[in-house]
Amino acid sequence: MMHFARWKTAAILAVLLLGVLFSLPNLFPRASFPDWLPARQVNLGLDLRGGSYLLLEVDTSAILRERLVALEDAVRTGASRASPRILYTGLASNVAERRVSVRPSDPARAQDLARILREAAVQVPVGGGLTQPDIAVEVRPDGTVTATLTEAGLRARATGAVEQSIEIVRRRIDESGLVEALVARQGQNRILVQLPGVEDPNRIKELLGRTARMTFHLLDESADLTRPTPPPGVMFLPGDQPGERYAVRRQVAVDGANLTDARAGQDPRTGEWVVNFQFDSVGARRFAEVTRQNVGRPFAIVLDDKVISAPVIREPITGGRGQISGNFTVRTANDLAVLLRAGALPAPLTVVEERTVGPELGADAIRAGIISLAVGTVFVFLYMGFAYGLFGWFANVALVFNIILMVAALSLLEATLTLPGIAGIVLTLGTALDANILINERIREEVRNGRTPVAAMEAGFVRASGTIWDSNLTNLIAMACLYAFGSGPVRGFAVTVSIGTVVQMWTATVLVRLLMSWWYRRTRAKELPVAERPGAGLLERLRRPLFRIVPDNTRIRFMRGARIGVMTSALISTLAVVGAFYPGLEKGIDFRGGIVMEVRTPGPANLATLRSATSGLGLGEVGLQQFGDASTVLVRLPVQGDEAGTQRAVEAVRGALDSAAPGTRILRVEAVGNRISAELFLGGLIALGLSFLAMLLYIWFRFEWQFGLAGVATLILDTTKVVGFMVLTGIEFNLTTVAAILTIIGFNANDKVVVFDRMRENLRKFKQMPLDQLVDRSINETLNRTIGTSMTLLLAAVPLGLFGGTTLSGFAWLMVFGIVVGTSSSIFIAAPIVLFTGRRSLRPSDTGGTGKGEPAATEGREAGKVAARAAKA
Repeated sequence: MMHFARWKTAAILAVLLLGVLFSLPNLFPRASFPDWLPARQVNLGLDLRGGSYLLLEVDTSAILRERLVALEDAVRTGASRASPRILYTGLASNVAERRVSVRPSDPARAQDLARILREAAVQVPVGGGLTQPDIAVEVRPDGTVTATLTEAGLRARATGAVEQSIEIVRRRIDESGLVEALVARQGQNRILVQLPGVEDPNRIKELLGRTARMTFHLLDESADLTRPTPPPGVMFLPGDQPGERYAVRRQVAVDGANLTDARAGQDPRTGEWVVNFQFDSVGARRFAEVTRQNVGRPFAIVLDDKVISAPVIREPITGGRGQISGNFTVRTANDLAVLLRAGALPAPLTVVEERTVGPELGADAIRAGIISLAVGTVFVFLYMGFAYGLFGWFANVALVFNIILMVAALSLLEATLTLPGIAGIVLTLGTALDANILINERIREEVRNGRTPVAAMEAGFVRASGTIWDSNLTNLIAMACLYAFGSGPVRGFAVTVSIGTVVQMWTATVLVRLLMSWWYRRTRAKELPVAERPGAGLLERLRRPLFRIVPDNTRIRFMRGARIGVMTSALISTLAVVGAFYPGLEKGIDFRGGIVMEVRTPGPANLATLRSATSGLGLGEVGLQQFGDASTVLVRLPVQGDEAGTQRAVEAVRGALDSAAPGTRILRVEAVGNRISAELFLGGLIALGLSFLAMLLYIWFRFEWQFGLAGVATLILDTTKVVGFMVLTGIEFNLTTVAAILTIIGFNANDKVVVFDRMRENLRKFKQMPLDQLVDRSINETLNRTIGTSMTLLLAAVPLGLFGGTTLSGFAWLMVFGIVVGTSSSIFIAAPIVLFTGRRSLRPSDTGGTGKGEPAATEGREAGKVAARAAKA
């Protein structure tokens, strides 16, 4: 109703005030707030402030291999200690089958070996407070004993390894001195690391990429190092110097897990850099026992399967302290100390995705985003004010608070704002006014039908509310699919648009209604300012609309060209699908894998020199092209054999470019491995497919099946045309363009719901009107709404394409094309499909009514309800 109780008004104003208060902290540096004040702010993403993004994968296969090796050691130790000693053959492990097998020389001793393996089992949780052994032991008829790692055992070890790895990664980063780093789990076996302000993450990758498992072993001095394979219970490991080789006993004498501290220092006798370490009580006792029993024998210090030192034990070491010497520099000694203090990783980590943005590129992105936001805001404000007069200016006030409340929500969530997130805010400018356009057009229509000002405003809000809900929910469905299957900044885009959609529904239907109520109570106007008045004064003309995109009461016979429209659309979409396969879409690095580096040379780039420096690296075809100004170059490399190869290629190109053009700065690095690109591509396709299915189910649920079929068929045709546009223009198909396509799907579904809603209303209202005339009437009645909502989104998207920078230009122009296609398809494709499929089924068998073109009785009842609400107001 247009009447607001005092408590409702106070509640609305309180929400607005809280929005302003929660948004204000973003205007001040974080350090300016005292510790006791819980000031929450929006965080800037790495693409805006610079930094590195690393996605690490825990090698769970190494956990499996380590467990199988431990079972082998348990068999060796248990068999040697048994009385009498158990002799066996064929002790081996099979990683593919997750199994260790051994055969006793005496078949009667098979149960003894099985008992040794069962004692080596570890109890793991299986849910409900229950546990079970992590291995299944079996004695075969031929006497072979097997121990197979169970699914529960492997899952428990993998989960534990990932959780332990996250903690160790966090400790290593903290020990390295970095602040504000983000370490979080992603998926089953991956760890996300964000490093703000880190332009070159090489040192961090080295720290995180090393397992840093240190163990102490005795050497087997009787082993022949010239043999190709070591004897049982011994392993040949390389030394710190080239060509060095040691015969190291497999049994761990002292485990580095018992270290409590490690610090870099200098040996007072030689001045060389060393690492001093200290054990806990258990480690100190074991270390003293081993050194006491092996005086005069070499003792190997092994780090990640490499002997870094093998001193001879001169005397028992009982204090729990020791020293690691080697060819250390101050940096390598400090790095090793950091690794040892943080602890060993339970499994190796591999960098499967890397994205690095320099601070100057981030500053450019912020500047481009602010310009796009400012220009889009001005365009949208002027359009709404001039197209809808006073009520349009009310909508602009609501839009300002819409942005404030959206920033407040992001602040409360302490969300990370990325460049796609800024794009989401810009696009929200356009979509936020969609509801206001629906309401204003409905009010104007009710005024033309002769309603009083209060009744017209009441009817405008009441009758538009269902359409607003339906149209915005379709957009939320698309964003939910994008969030579920998107990654990184694209998820931020989905969150931003979703928050903006929810907030704008509230501001449009509540805040604008309150402003109109205040205005009417103050003026008691006899006439609403919804129509032009050419002869009025300047102030009165500004209060009224200055123009109409489409004249009122149009009677265009759109359905006369229905067959031509559908056939033309189908033909264009078919050509687009063919073009998607040949010549095909230009896949971005997200979906095809590979490496993209944006570099800036001290002077104008010499592409020939840089190409010569990179072509001999053996990394495949290296593409170089100028990107923007003369000193900026974009380097593209194909996907390498594996993730480790991708990282080696990045380092090789860095070195080659720096040698060819000293002083070259790396502005941006994106490296995506094979598996990640395949997963992102599959996730993007699933998001698109699920969005279509969700739209079909929702429209089918809210309307008749003919509308659902028409809506989804049209959305598919719209999407194929967008794909064809990408083929023609060479816009890359990547995660950002998937976000654009899903946004287009959401908006186009929104647009079609507006037309469908009027068709459904007219089907109830005009019982005997021929369906083609009814469809034409519905389109004409909603023409200003359809074009008006598209116009606001275009006014927001075009500045994004012009000023948003290279990162978002493809996104923005794709949006512009999709908006134009979607608007036309609502008229020329979706409506004809409803016409063709519903000629007989959309008319009830009872054709009762008041005659062709006459309102049915239901319309009279609805009008009575609206009039009653207006009377109460």
